[in-house]
Amino acid sequence: MLQIFWVILQLALADEAMAGSLLPAKVVSLSKLVQELAINGDELPPQYIFRDAKDSPIKASPVLSSIPVIDLSLLSSSSSPSTKEEEELEKLRSALSWCGCFQLFYEFFLFQDSTMLDLPRSYSILEFQAIGHGISSSFLDEVHEVSKGFFKLPLEEKKKYSTTVDEMEGYGNDYVLTEEQILDWSDRLFLFVHPEDQRKPKIWPDNPNGFREILHEYSMIMKSLAELLYKVMARSLNLEENSFSSQLGERKKILARFNYYPPCPRPDLVLGLKPHSDDSVVTIILQDKEVEGLQVLIDDQWVTVPTIPHALFVNLGDQMEIMSNGIFKSPVHRVVTNTERERISLAVFHDPEPEKEIGPVDGLVGEERPRLFKKVKNYTDMTFEYFQRGKRMIESAKI
Repeated sequence: MLQIFWVILQLALADEAMAGSLLPAKVVSLSKLVQELAINGDELPPQYIFRDAKDSPIKASPVLSSIPVIDLSLLSSSSSPSTKEEEELEKLRSALSWCGCFQLFYEFFLFQDSTMLDLPRSYSILEFQAIGHGISSSFLDEVHEVSKGFFKLPLEEKKKYSTTVDEMEGYGNDYVLTEEQILDWSDRLFLFVHPEDQRKPKIWPDNPNGFREILHEYSMIMKSLAELLYKVMARSLNLEENSFSSQLGERKKILARFNYYPPCPRPDLVLGLKPHSDDSVVTIILQDKEVEGLQVLIDDQWVTVPTIPHALFVNLGDQMEIMSNGIFKSPVHRVVTNTERERISLAVFHDPEPEKEIGPVDGLVGEERPRLFKKVKNYTDMTFEYFQRGKRMIESAKI
């Protein structure tokens, strides 16, 4: 999971050569809110303009059909695998080995075993009679509405929840580490949501109405969905269902990041989010229902992820690539901007319990496939400066 707001005053690296090439992070300041720049019509600051031609926002493939779609209903049965289930497992394995991401639709969250998800609300959220034990489109609409509602609040209201130079959570955008740093054209609200006793209620917005309750319910659903994904991903590799989840601990971390991308005067020069791979185990994204912007690097081409109402986009993070011994991929992705319409999304990042050491699953290491990665611990604590400098932390975990 990519933690944009993580402030690191000392960068501890396992790879000494890599460590020698990077200075410890020091926060100089917090950048001005992008929404303020957009509203005031300020001249585009040079810190937002990309200088590397390979990262040009206009260099993207028009092909939209490349992102695989997985039917989770075929994978959630506790009975003996059917031919269709085996085919879908192979489809999942192929997708995650090739591009590390896929789309899920809410209609696909149909669970034959009602114990597989432990969900917090009843029929107002979950249409048990209509679509089985899953997420309703009406609830996803609620999540969209409170996300939009927060960013529509007056700036002074939102600033009540501002992040600081020594605080990871809250409302803001990029920390400025150096004058050469390229900034993202986006504002964000970043909140810890699990374990619940680690939440900070003072920075959970009271407005819009229902924000806290809806975020709580959504985060619990995402927690259960991630647990199911860990199981089916393990099964796709012929592993025991708990092979991934057992490494992550009982108190797995979950963080939610609400993203706001205002219209940009120069989308040909400015990115909403710079290219990166997530440092999470799994990231689940609820995209804007109408405005595209998320792009994934597939076969050295930027591919636009289509915007489909009530779909969730799942991409793997570095820690799943490590646990799968490189079989599954953690994709590089970015967000582009546009001149006319704002874009809002919600990303939920799933991480191991702090201090839990993870590494390649034993069943995926052997003579034919040697161990590719070291064991790592507190991986997300070491990624912030890598991200800001356009480097990938996972390179330091390779053997």
